[in-house]
Amino acid sequence: MHYKTDDEIKIMREAGRIVAKIHDAMRDAIRPGVSTWDLDQIAARIIDQHGATAAFLGYPPGSPHPFPATITACINEELVHGIPSKDRILEEGDIISLDVGVFHEGYVGDAAFTAGVGKISVEAQRLLEVTERSLYVGIEAAVVGNETADVSRAIQDYVEGEGYSVVREYTGHGVGTQMHEPPQVPNWWPAKRPRMRGFKSYPLRPGMTFALEPMVNAGGPETRLLDDHWTVVPADGSLCAHFVHSIAITDGEPLILTLP
Repeated sequence: MHYKTDDEIKIMREAGRIVAKIHDAMRDAIRPGVSTWDLDQIAARIIDQHGATAAFLGYPPGSPHPFPATITACINEELVHGIPSKDRILEEGDIISLDVGVFHEGYVGDAAFTAGVGKISVEAQRLLEVTERSLYVGIEAAVVGNETADVSRAIQDYVEGEGYSVVREYTGHGVGTQMHEPPQVPNWWPAKRPRMRGFKSYPLRPGMTFALEPMVNAGGPETRLLDDHWTVVPADGSLCAHFVHSIAITDGEPLILTLP
């Protein structure tokens, strides 16, 4: 695990600002009639304007199915990793999750949000509010003296207390010079065991940098992968949402790297 210096965190903060600018531009463009490809091109243009590089495009290197776009875009019952398309047109009442990653001076900024298209249902609005709040609950727990498991439990306890499910198969993760670095930070953790098979809880120390990303289903936590090799959906077809911020652990409150 690589603990970042103050200078490295400053670069990551700049990468995060680029991501935040992309988010703002995409939010402004979300309306009925817009395609997910249109949103992808907004992101690509801003990345190019800042001399950055899209972190998702072509990921992972050497894969038989590298990701073919700049952003991931998921509508309604799509959870994560959706591929933008000129044929995916937003409609009134949809919700859309947009995830963006960029490399800036060798460091990654990674963040995502879910938003409504026009007027959305009360049920969808509550799902968005709970999922976004769960991200900040996790961030609030990301302080020295806690471990990564405490962040995981905080997210899970809040989400499940609101009547929703947290996804098990996909997690938050370290971020820095690579898009995925140790450690993994699940959005859940067994209450009665200090460790979970396949995962280890790490004490939080200044210089750690993570992308925290609660993935919340209105139904059960199970997921399945579609035939495009990328798009993940809830197995029961329920509505879902996804929010991400990259953060840095400090001696005080965590620093959110991907705010404007």
